[in-house]
Amino acid sequence: MFDMTNTVLQCGRYVLDLSEPLVMGIVNVTPDSFSDGGCFQRVDLAVQHAESLLMAGAAILDIGGESTRPRAAYVSPQEEMDRVLPVLEGLQDCGVPLSLDTRRTEVMREALRLGLVDLINDVSALEDEGAAKLLSPYACAICLMHKKGEPDNMQLSPQYQDVLSEVSTYLAARVRWCLDAGIAPQRLLIDPGFGFGKSLSHNLTLLAGLTHVQDRVQVPLLVGLSRKSMLGEITGEDVPAERLGASVAAALESVRRGAKIVRVHDVKATTQALRILAALADPAV
Repeated sequence: MFDMTNTVLQCGRYVLDLSEPLVMGIVNVTPDSFSDGGCFQRVDLAVQHAESLLMAGAAILDIGGESTRPRAAYVSPQEEMDRVLPVLEGLQDCGVPLSLDTRRTEVMREALRLGLVDLINDVSALEDEGAAKLLSPYACAICLMHKKGEPDNMQLSPQYQDVLSEVSTYLAARVRWCLDAGIAPQRLLIDPGFGFGKSLSHNLTLLAGLTHVQDRVQVPLLVGLSRKSMLGEITGEDVPAERLGASVAAALESVRRGAKIVRVHDVKATTQALRILAALADPAV
């Protein structure tokens, strides 16, 4: 694999310094996302929510128009575009990179044509036909995520011989595929895909082994654990929005194990916790 020990990410209009962890705020423009589906379907409400995340310390905003939770309903590419493009337009001058959470080449193409996105966050790791070819000439960053199966079946009975090895091998192969397609290495991120075709045991093994994934693939890690069901399985909390403490703890542990970006719903609490972690790392400051 190539060496990505540098801490700079080319992210569309921005160059991000990853020497300190960054917080990505989640903006779900969907009726059925597992935690806040339906809360921000109106463009004005989604933009207001995004602005509140910026005030709370978000360094990146991730806008998504298709829920990829287990057993999520199908959304057409046109419906997805109708949801996300007006929100991206409303946030163009917000001062931070805008990430588009999509797995469809058609949606990527239109957002890029309009100059609306700085990062493509793809749960399918650019497996949709034509995605890598489309993205190659642009400056946007790309997050490649591992998942096993599709949203309607991925949590039925996920099986691995060695989850750390299999996830790392897949991500390394997708990174190599992007490089072969002409995508510069400084544009790439990887996400091990917590909750995407993984049991609680698989998720915990991945979290404990994040350093292994980083060492194997040599690409900066983005981790999304916020409010996920694995946290509810551990804490017994059934309501996603009530998993704040668990989500912050998971974000801190991810950073401690090498994550450069954490994707979260609760930006203010996560940002405060990361400041404490940083202060403890350099108590002389």
